[in-house]
Amino acid sequence: MTGKILIVDDDADFREELRDYLEGYEIIEASCGIEALKLLERASEIGVVILDVMMPGLTGTEILGRIRKIDPNLGIIILTGHSSKDVAIEALKGHADDYVEKPADINKIKEIIDRLLTERSGEGAVGVIDTKGKILKIKQFIERNCYKKINLKDAAEFICLSPKYISRIFRKTMGTGFSEYKLKIKIGKARELLAKSGYNVNQISDKLGYENAESFIRQFKKFTGCTPTDYRKRMLKKKNKHKPKKG
Repeated sequence: MTGKILIVDDDADFREELRDYLEGYEIIEASCGIEALKLLERASEIGVVILDVMMPGLTGTEILGRIRKIDPNLGIIILTGHSSKDVAIEALKGHADDYVEKPADINKIKEIIDRLLTERSGEGAVGVIDTKGKILKIKQFIERNCYKKINLKDAAEFICLSPKYISRIFRKTMGTGFSEYKLKIKIGKARELLAKSGYNVNQISDKLGYENAESFIRQFKKFTGCTPTDYRKRMLKKKNKHKPKKG
């Protein structure tokens, strides 16, 4: 089971907000049940569906039944307002995996997502996974949380292993330390944001969890050999160079 998340909600602003909070996951969106069903019929890479109960047309519970016919093993989280809590409980009886009340508790949603992805991955409990599987889980944890301030202890708590053990097997397997790999992922995201987004350096620094832009610029330059501003200029120049000439 892969880690793409499908958000199904008719509120575009809410989908955008939830997408921002779930940075680190691959997100797909649908504005209604029919659109979601079409995506699921062809997109087997989706691992978890976050489904709003109250939508025009097909309701969340009606969609739930159809989704289960398409993929009985798909992870499904129901979103519900306080007034529709009873509906969500009924949805659980209809084989949803969990529900979250709006306004959504993002940390709870992330915990449920990670649990569902782990349960359905076929990897089993961490204690019986081989070293390769443990390293994969650590890497996924770093990549999903690259916009946060995480450390070795956080990763250890996530997969229920000791920090010392994780540090040893990660370096032995990857040839680099946990912190170095985390920095590599952060810088990779920074490069992507510099090349493809309109965020300025301060915004990117804040987005990646740095305390200040100076710290971000220093690490970026140490890792790439140039400042974020210079990197953006290079990418823009490269992009313009490959643009087809008019006429």
